Amino acid sequence: MTAETVDVAVVGGGPGGAIAAMLLAREGREVVLLERAPRWRWRACGVFASPAGMAALRDVGLSTESLRGVAEPLTAMEVISPRGIRFRLDYGGTGDLADSAVGFHRASLDPVLLGLARTAGVDVRVGANVDRVDIASAHARLVIAGAEPGEIVARVVVGADGLRSRVAAAARVTRRAPLGPRAALTFHVRDVPGRLRAGVPAARMFVFEQGYVGLAPVPGGLVNVGIVLGRPWFARLRQVGGREVARAVLEALPREEDRALAAQEPVDHVAGITPLGHAVARRAGSSWVLVGDAAGFLDPFTGEGLHRAIASARLAAEMVSEVLSGRPGARLSDYDRAMRARFGTKDLVSRIVQAFLGRPALFEYAARRLAARAQVRETMGLVIGDLAPAARAIDPRYLAALLAP
Repeated sequence: MTAETVDVAVVGGGPGGAIAAMLLAREGREVVLLERAPRWRWRACGVFASPAGMAALRDVGLSTESLRGVAEPLTAMEVISPRGIRFRLDYGGTGDLADSAVGFHRASLDPVLLGLARTAGVDVRVGANVDRVDIASAHARLVIAGAEPGEIVARVVVGADGLRSRVAAAARVTRRAPLGPRAALTFHVRDVPGRLRAGVPAARMFVFEQGYVGLAPVPGGLVNVGIVLGRPWFARLRQVGGREVARAVLEALPREEDRALAAQEPVDHVAGITPLGHAVARRAGSSWVLVGDAAGFLDPFTGEGLHRAIASARLAAEMVSEVLSGRPGARLSDYDRAMRARFGTKDLVSRIVQAFLGRPALFEYAARRLAARAQVRETMGLVIGDLAPAARAIDPRYLAALLAP
């Protein structure tokens, strides 16, 4: 079988893969994007984008108008502790798509991004399952299974294939997730009472014993439900399944209007994933780079997924283009350093947040102070929304203001 040769092969057609492919094609590169699903299907994925994430989408060519019907504005996240302490993390904005955080309907967003990639000249192939990736110093070879099997030799392969990345596995950089074993469930229900949309809607995050659940309005009168569960829930998941566990979690919520969602049948299947989280030793080698969740994923509580996918795709496309152009001194390993510089501190903040979540008494202590201290709460909202440097949340003066009695 004669192998096809291209400049760049992108494995995975989610936001990170589509954006990386589109940007590289705009630079004149021959790019093929390989997406294993023959058509879009619901799977466990992020729906939240901060104002910074929305700005990044506009920077790569999505107009505000093109996002109407794809995204629903969110002005804040309301967090409720197990003992009922409530605080609101504001993201700023007016409630318009032009300056607000949003909840995305991924069944609409992902096809829009793939369409932009096609328009830029990317050869998008759906139903193309990458069965094997062989990485060499000067190129990568991909073996495609399915209805149209074949082989592709690429000067660079971009792994945008999520938490179970074949590209990361081929590069032998996959590591155990740093936050321990957890499971995630995600699905949509209809917001029949409509109460989640009273005024300008906010996302809600309810913390409970060994887990938390997030509710986010998305277009189409739907609510995205995302549930993260610690190890003590695993036995129950095996016994009764994800749908019944999700129903029990929703039925235990403190607000009547939120508990009402438990009676709504999911409009798509309850998608699950375990273990949740993914770590890599490095994000680039001589002929490969990793973007999006494939480049490492910690936790959805701090809303890192979509913005990181967009930012990593842009950084990767810039570095790959420089390497393929033969710029003196350009190396793909520079992308790995750029990602560490960009997200290393935010990862530390995520670990600190998880340390609080894992210790109920400590979380309640912090929740009471966030509820009572407006300036401290405002800083945390800006950091979570990627509107302020993550270093502000670990500044000793900030930690003192948060934790002092």
